[in-house]
Formats: sequence, structure tokens, C-alpha cells
Amino acid sequence: MHCVRNITEDLYWVGGNDRRLALFENIHPIPRGVSYNSYLLLDEKTVLFDTVDWSICRQFLENIKGVLGDRNLDYMVINHMEPDHAACIEEIILRYPNIKVVCTEKAFLFMNQFGFCIQDNVIEVKEGDTVSFGKHNVVFVSAPMVHWPEAMVTYDTTNGVLFSADAFGSFGALDGKLFNDEVNFDRDWIDEARRYYTNIVGKYGPHVQSLLKKASSIDIKMICPLHGPVWHNDLGYFLDKYDKWSRYEPEEKGVMIVYGTMYGNTEASANDLATRLVKKGMTNVVMYDVSNTHVSYLISETFKYSHVVLASVTYNLNIYPPMLNYLMDMRALNLQKRTFSIIENGSWAPQSGKLMRELLSNMKEMTILDNEMSVSSSMKEEDGDLMDSLADSILESMK
Repeated sequence: MHCVRNITEDLYWVGGNDRRLALFENIHPIPRGVSYNSYLLLDEKTVLFDTVDWSICRQFLENIKGVLGDRNLDYMVINHMEPDHAACIEEIILRYPNIKVVCTEKAFLFMNQFGFCIQDNVIEVKEGDTVSFGKHNVVFVSAPMVHWPEAMVTYDTTNGVLFSADAFGSFGALDGKLFNDEVNFDRDWIDEARRYYTNIVGKYGPHVQSLLKKASSIDIKMICPLHGPVWHNDLGYFLDKYDKWSRYEPEEKGVMIVYGTMYGNTEASANDLATRLVKKGMTNVVMYDVSNTHVSYLISETFKYSHVVLASVTYNLNIYPPMLNYLMDMRALNLQKRTFSIIENGSWAPQSGKLMRELLSNMKEMTILDNEMSVSSSMKEEDGDLMDSLADSILESMK
């Protein structure tokens, strides 16, 4: 039984959803599942834009057959060769052996690396190349490192549709609602869209900026990503988010407190700081236990907020391991332009504050406030003035 949606009169969504997968890329939790989007164009020639993950291949093939009917499949455009989108390439070729595969030179190299037996009927394209499928004419735009080196996007000059590969995607199954205005995106989707971008694409902000610059020169009327909803109105909302994220500009002025605690004493210090900040008028404060919050959520929230407080115990004369993992991910994903405050805790040889400062100092455009707080095992009444001073320094830096 096929299950498809019309996007335009002659363009169909033929993808599917995976709600069984627990970890995307075997790393990132996806409690709401994920969609794998593929698109089928019916013109004088029929064109498939990307395939799907192996997990939903049966549904995908039924969808294609349901739309094509007795027609053959003439072209398959591969914008991105990552296996969650390219796993079914050979299945398509087995069923439609005369199909022409359109991809970049590097994508063809990757096909061979993944063991796909594709030698004939490959059309290699590069930036600016065009193909006509009848009424529809498309132009190919290179998008290297968004987020793989072979990636491209395809722009349909006839109807203004941008097939955007992994750009403008999101975690989350579609639940029958394909378009951005069929969901409350700002309430239900933006956090998963940010978590997707920051953890999957976040490292490559300059490359995303390059793609956004190219996108600004064409008349995009609709964005068809490989994950998440299709955007057919209010495009500026999401383009603005991508612009901020890829420039590493915070979305909101607020304080994110991330604490690593063993017996609750460091958490108590973090709670004390949060309370002081709120009493002084800063109510946009969020707190996370680094030990029971998956790092992908921490990274996403760090991209969101302007100020971050790191509160960590010292562990084996080092940073508490979950906190260290968070910091290393932050560095790997190229996070920058944030203001940090530090609280360290130690019973006999506190080191975490100094080590966290050293790590942050080696990241781009990070501001580290001087009012560092050092707690000896647990916070005491006499530490109140120091904590008050730390809260004041955070608020002063926000002006």
C-alpha cells in the first residue's frame, strides 16, 4: 500500500518515516523518530530526487510504483550520498535498469566506495550545470561540506523548488503532516531542527553561509529537505535561523547552566546561582545535568543561548568526564561567540576551573568572565557574596 503526498501538481513526496530507530547515526537520540524524504517528479521524463534509508525501503518502493503506475523511471538525482539517503540506489536500478543517475563526481566515487555496482548511465554534473526533463528545468548547485564533501542541491527553475539535501532538515517523524504550516513549527519542531543542525551540520558554518549566499540569488518558493517538513511558505523564518546558527550567533539572550555533580553539592551551587539570577531579573535561565542529558541536547541549547555557566567537580585531577565530553563536542562543532562563567568544586585539589578555562581559551571568540567561583566540597553561607558577584558579572556582560 503506497502512502504519498502531492507537493505540487506533478511533484510527489514518496519518502517514509522510521519510528523504531533509537539513535540517529547511532549517536543522537530521536525519541520522535525521523523522516526520510524522497521526491518524484512526473514530467516528459520521470525523475526521482534521492532515495531513503534501508529501514523503509519497502514502503519507498511501493510509493514510487504507486505514483509511476505503468511509467518507467528515467532519472535519479543523488544530491547526497550518505547511506540514510542513498541506501536504496541499487534497488532502484534493479527495478529500472535503464535509469540515468545524476550526481557529482565525488558522489560517484562514494557510490563505488560503498560497494554500489554502478558503471553505466551515470551523468556527472557540477556547479551551474542544467538538465531539462520537459517542462521542468533544473540547475545544480554545489554545497560541499553541508555536510559531506560531495553534497549538492538542485533548483527547479520552473517552479522554484529547492531540493536542499541535508540542509534545512530536522529530526522527527512527519505523522502525516508534510508541510511546515501543517504543524506548529515554533512550538513542536524548532528544538529538533536546531538539534539536527547543530550536531550534524554545525561544524560547517562557513560552508552553510556560502550556500545561503547562493540561495539568496535565486527565487526559492519551496524547500524540500531530506528530513523533516517541506517549506512552502514563511521561508524567511527558517532561513533566518540557519543564518544565525551558521554565524554562531545566539538566538536568545539567556543563561544556560550546565553542571556536573556527583553527590548534589555542585548542583546545589548551580541552583543557588540560578535563583540569584532570576531574583535579579534574568528569568531566561535553563539548567542541565551533564550526566543525564544527552550531549546532542546540550550542544543544541548552547547554540541557542548567549551565556553559559559551567559548574563542574574535579575528578581524578581533571574535568568531570561528562563535562569534558560536552566541552570536546563543543570544540569539535566549532561553537563560538559565547560568554562563559565557571564554577569549580573540589575537596582537596580543585582543578576543573583552570582546565575548563584552558579549553575554552582555545576556542574561537569565546569570552570567559573573570569572576570564577571555587567551591570547597559544598557551598557555605560565607560564599554567598562571591556567588552574588558572579551573578552580577553575568548580568553586566549582557548589557
